[in-house]
Amino acid sequence: MPRLARVSPDKMARALRRAGYEDYRQKGSHLTLQHPVTRRNVTVPMHGRVLSVGLTHTILKQAGLTPEEFADLLE
Repeated sequence: MPRLARVSPDKMARALRRAGYEDYRQKGSHLTLQHPVTRRNVTVPMHGRVLSVGLTHTILKQAGLTPEEFADLLE
């Protein structure tokens, strides 16, 4: 299992869009993406900082993605 990369919120949102998620809404600094088939919602804080490894893991769990799939989406 590869180590989770520390990524910016923009890169996280871009990877989720590649996985099929679409922008659903944004309230304040939190972007919510939704998958059109599974209707899963994922919230990404669009702060200026890099996301922590724990938060990245939580977002991937919400999205139903493995760290390997996430690493492929980042490339």
